[in-house]
Amino acid sequence: MDTLRWGIISSAKIAREKVIPGLQRADNCEVVAIGSRDRQAAADVAERWGIPSAYGSYEDVLADPRVDAVYVPVPNHLHARWTIAAAEAGKHVLCEKPLALTADEAQTMVDVCERAGVAFMEAFMYRLHPSWERTRELVDEGTIGELVAVDSWFSYFNDDPDNIRNIAEVGGGALMDIGCYCIDLSRLLFGAEPTAVASRMRRDPAQHVDTTTSALLGFERGTATFTCSTRAKADQYVTIHGTDGRIHLDVPFNIPADRSTEVVVHTGKALPAHADGEVHRFGPTDPYTVQGERFAAAVLAGTTVPTLPSEGVATMRVLDRVVAAAEAEGLSP
Repeated sequence: MDTLRWGIISSAKIAREKVIPGLQRADNCEVVAIGSRDRQAAADVAERWGIPSAYGSYEDVLADPRVDAVYVPVPNHLHARWTIAAAEAGKHVLCEKPLALTADEAQTMVDVCERAGVAFMEAFMYRLHPSWERTRELVDEGTIGELVAVDSWFSYFNDDPDNIRNIAEVGGGALMDIGCYCIDLSRLLFGAEPTAVASRMRRDPAQHVDTTTSALLGFERGTATFTCSTRAKADQYVTIHGTDGRIHLDVPFNIPADRSTEVVVHTGKALPAHADGEVHRFGPTDPYTVQGERFAAAVLAGTTVPTLPSEGVATMRVLDRVVAAAEAEGLSP
């Protein structure tokens, strides 16, 4: 078999607009089925993207013998349920971030997938984009000297009370939705787990979800700071500071598939504003296609997936600590 056949669990927007077209552009992937609680919704997506089978339930996707792997973009509180169901049905799983509501729940998902002998990966697509693979090389090669600090920002404005990102019971909130990217990136760059965590949260008094969270993660080699917000103008950036320079990326997480991406490196004594940086430019690349290709290649070859599931559990542990730190200090109005 040289093609991984996919089933999609849910007709969620990210599946319709990003992941399905990304998978269909991958040479080693084929989307063969989609399921939704609303069969017409599944049928509409299937017609739009030429998917052979549309089902009115998730169970029917898991029962389809053509399906080798499933993509799970259901609301956060359902990640564990449907990942476990897929694994028990013998399907490999690509699960949307964050893996679960807690680290313990995420670990249970990993354990079930290991027992079932299926591949399991969290869908942090940015990790596999060539801009980030090069950035990690630059850091590891010492281009900016020793790593000192990582500063990241991720925001968009959404105060719709009916949006799942603003519903506490389903795992909504800025930290769960986008702060997890900043945590994952910090761990990735430092190659370690934080030894200390401090944080501040602002919560919506009616929706009971965090709308803005800022945190400081202390690592043995340095610090990472981030702010995530669902009540600020849309923006994303990461700046990586070293003893001899810095690396800056704009739109580092939701990397556009149809535009070039730049990694800007400043070294030397001059302030970045006073000197031209070295620009590493990458042509348009769909991170969802790369994600699908790399996951499929690992499954088809019987090798390890590019992002280990243990990474997702570790990110959830830090996320749990960010919440606990804010609540312990009474800084979560």
